[in-house]
Amino acid sequence: MAGWPALSGMRILDLSRLLPGGFATVLMADLGADVIKVESPGGGDYGRRVDPETFAALNRNKRSLVLDLRSPADREALLRLVERSDAVVESHRPGVLDAMGLGYARLREANPRVVLCSVTGFGQDGPYASRPGHDLNFLALSGFFAVPHRPGETVDRVGVRVADLAGAMYAALATAVAVTSARATGEGQHLDVSLHEAAAAWAGPLALPLRAPADPADSPLVTGDNDVFTAADGGRIALATFEDKFWLTFRTAFAGEFPELDDDAHDRRTDRTRARTRVRELLTGVFARRDLAWWSAALAGLDLPWAPVYETADAFLADEHVAARELVGTLPGSATEEPRRQVRFPVLFGAGLDSLRAAAPGHGEHTDEILAELDVLAVPDVLAVPDVHAMPDVLAESDVHAEPAR
Repeated sequence: MAGWPALSGMRILDLSRLLPGGFATVLMADLGADVIKVESPGGGDYGRRVDPETFAALNRNKRSLVLDLRSPADREALLRLVERSDAVVESHRPGVLDAMGLGYARLREANPRVVLCSVTGFGQDGPYASRPGHDLNFLALSGFFAVPHRPGETVDRVGVRVADLAGAMYAALATAVAVTSARATGEGQHLDVSLHEAAAAWAGPLALPLRAPADPADSPLVTGDNDVFTAADGGRIALATFEDKFWLTFRTAFAGEFPELDDDAHDRRTDRTRARTRVRELLTGVFARRDLAWWSAALAGLDLPWAPVYETADAFLADEHVAARELVGTLPGSATEEPRRQVRFPVLFGAGLDSLRAAAPGHGEHTDEILAELDVLAVPDVLAVPDVHAMPDVLAESDVHAEPAR
């Protein structure tokens, strides 16, 4: 960490598991916050077992504390931590923390300045509040699939968990803002972050204007020359000649090689949009006649918005721009893990920021250290054997919405 404050001095208790909460809190950890990952006994976050590589990326720069929140002694230890923390991030279904005696009202008794950020699928209330769900469900209900990308084709999902990550970013931003406010006013608050609503916020600017056209594909943003095209050898190229100047550059550069491009009928954006199906068919035929290496060499010298489509992580890592920007670095190893290659925090601060500082913690690696900070002398007593009959059903159905990124 460079010598400027960023979020240093901010303590976040992370009670979440898997992707959305983990991504929200790793953003704050990268920026210098002390993020304590509170995990249950018996293995902790099951992201450790499902996808260790993704777990490592979501939990770098954090400390791990094992507490069994079914145990009164461990709940008391958590509340003592809340007294000294700025925020708690959790991803249980609505009502689960209340049933454990750890809802916002109880946390506020321990620390009036504390911010509780609850990341759920559909929010704390409303008809869907108690529904289980995953990223795909939230996207389905958000308007994401209402935004077409090609005329006459059904919108399909992408592999990246868009709703989970969008919600995580809103959670991180809102938590940092709320903590700043609490430090100024002495009053914390409960943040209700819905992954469904986060996805809707991203889809809304493109989806809502489509209420007017009879066919959503009539949107001016659906074009035939802003698409992915397949070369003769199966490699793919992303071309985005949205502006007229780029279309003109493309077609004049290749009209000699492909005579069908020697036609000014589509030189204006309005004409290309109106003829979107014909334009896409034209470009599909052109790109299919040469392989990816030919196209890459031919396009490289032109001032055009194009790119080869990277379909493997190795292709991404080999990119010269990725290397020049040092976008991917090596995270230090741990006692049990080898060093890993990870994407750094994706903002370059003029004052500096080293976001790849520490590997994801081992399960309970910092338990003694953190409890010692609370002057808890009898660690074995705090980590008492829980009364497994006290809350038999609360934790079993607590997680709603976070599937591991694959």
